[in-house]
Amino acid sequence: MTWTAPGWQDCADLVQKGDPDRFAALMAARPPARPALAVLYAYNLELARAPWASKEPMIAEMRLQWWVDVVAEPTPRAHEVAGPLHALIRDCALPVAALQAMAEARRWDVWSEAFADPAAFQSYLDATSGALMALSVQALGGDAAAVAVARQFGAAAGLAGFLRAVPALEARGRLPLVDGRPAAVQALARAGLLQLHAARQGRAALRGLPQEALLAGWQTESLLRLAASDPMAVAEDRLTLSEFRRRGSLLWQALSGRW
Repeated sequence: MTWTAPGWQDCADLVQKGDPDRFAALMAARPPARPALAVLYAYNLELARAPWASKEPMIAEMRLQWWVDVVAEPTPRAHEVAGPLHALIRDCALPVAALQAMAEARRWDVWSEAFADPAAFQSYLDATSGALMALSVQALGGDAAAVAVARQFGAAAGLAGFLRAVPALEARGRLPLVDGRPAAVQALARAGLLQLHAARQGRAALRGLPQEALLAGWQTESLLRLAASDPMAVAEDRLTLSEFRRRGSLLWQALSGRW
């Protein structure tokens, strides 16, 4: 479906400045898909920034709570992201609970404690990156089956992104991994690849739908394979692709629709 609303371009500008990878995916999408994706990506960016906006954890918690409340309000706020997001929720019948869960999950980023266990970490990935990709597919017209596949792919993409962010999180005093030993990181990356493979088994559910919502995961397989073959790349901040490979992979996915 095609959706647009005033203010979506402002959201795209925010994504351009704060989330270069998703902005690249946004620009690779066909124009009709961009407004909805820009708004959702801007919302995700606001949530990702909130825990780091203040050294006072309670202030960061209040910022997240503001979003939890805002997405459920019946009238839009005069805010560059909240306003367009309200219109998107209304017009595309997006589930408020999923949007709130995205904000709630980010409370982990506020504090310095590690995840309680692997299940808690997986829940975080599912509620953040998984939910974002699922909501993106729904906003572009996907049904329940398509949304479920996208959520699984999104969680795998979230793992790839999280592993890439481990050094930065550690530098900020966080304990990002339940077990940071190379063998455990390798196992985690392999589990992510299995999740990606499982999502691909459901490709048929997305047939005929715009594939733009999935472009944001274009680096997933390459990053997870790199982490699986060279787990020290995570700790040593080498989990990255060359610019040529990044651009080539995005172009190939955008043209082929294969993910």
